[in-house]
Amino acid sequence: MAPHEGLIHPKEYDIKDSNVELIGSDIDHRIKYTSATTEPAWNNGQISQKPGLFIWRIENFQVTPWPTENYGQFYDGDSFIVLHSYKAGSDKLGHDIFFWLGSKTTQDEAGTAAYKTVELDEFLHGAASQYRETQQHPSDEFLALFRHYAVRSGGVRSGFRHVEPKEKEEVMTLLRVFKHAGISRADSLIVCEVEAKWESLDENDVFVLDQGNKIWVWQGRKCSPMEKAKAAQVVNDLTLAKHVDVEVISQLEGRSRIFVDLLGGKDHAGSTLEAPRPGRFAKSGPDERARSRKLFRLSDAEGELSFELVKDGQRVDRDDFDGNDVFLFDTGNRLWVWQGSRASAGEKAMWLKVAQSYVRKLQESKESSEAYLTPICRVAEGHESPAFLKALEV
Repeated sequence: MAPHEGLIHPKEYDIKDSNVELIGSDIDHRIKYTSATTEPAWNNGQISQKPGLFIWRIENFQVTPWPTENYGQFYDGDSFIVLHSYKAGSDKLGHDIFFWLGSKTTQDEAGTAAYKTVELDEFLHGAASQYRETQQHPSDEFLALFRHYAVRSGGVRSGFRHVEPKEKEEVMTLLRVFKHAGISRADSLIVCEVEAKWESLDENDVFVLDQGNKIWVWQGRKCSPMEKAKAAQVVNDLTLAKHVDVEVISQLEGRSRIFVDLLGGKDHAGSTLEAPRPGRFAKSGPDERARSRKLFRLSDAEGELSFELVKDGQRVDRDDFDGNDVFLFDTGNRLWVWQGSRASAGEKAMWLKVAQSYVRKLQESKESSEAYLTPICRVAEGHESPAFLKALEV
């Protein structure tokens, strides 16, 4: 019997599931902190000591440092943890922890990323803001960390996964390069792998087609110089590993039909090309809200856990939050969980379960067709992130 036979192939993690539950008792905090002090990833002499960006990928249940030259590049089959530490005063650091879930990541990888995020927060003494990021709907705060954000197909093998070798075949990879207006950094660009077909083309962007033995660059008639420059960098990265020919074609040239033909659009070379961008990049901007703003209180002050609506459609102010409880603040395009410093262990333990249950109900009610992609962030009283404080100003 081959070594891989009999192993169970893990199902991909379903972002709509609400089964990543974390315990928050005092003893659990102590156990996690003790565990964190022995985790090599957190004990490199830099975490909690200096500002900067740190990224790890979940590999076989382990937290593995991601090479700095690959910062900003992610794979749809993986889960990552990203720590951004920044100066929050002359002698104080603020921390944002993001656990990023690829659309094809497995349950074990997603669960490990979520658990290790909480462990890292314990290592930072509970002062960090925690963000759940999904591939299809990354937050502006996450995208702003990178000059270039790229998502490619593939990923590391999980502890239970065995990938059968593919038969030799010609596999074409099509990358879309574009600037997204919702990102605060002026020089930020997005690179997403899209389906290799002519319908994926858009005249506003630049596309890179890797045929294996040749690389093509197609510049849409309305693309920007910045997008052209980024595509050139992508091509340079691709050609470092292999020596192949590169050909650049502008849509304004008559021969641009060659590129469309390669993608199966022989009879559509003169068609208007306007493919929607993937995921949240198809939206008009960061202020677009599909739902009214709502504030909920999670409390067990009466002896049992309750979840009640406090405000609906009204302005939410800092004074609406009580340090004795946990609050869920739905801004319409983001879900914030605010933990009061005096909230009970039971209230704090339920934050992710309640947030994901809330999102699942939105999804089931058809109130928002993409509710399950909503970014979720937890902030602690006294350590609120700038993004949370800005959300209160709207």
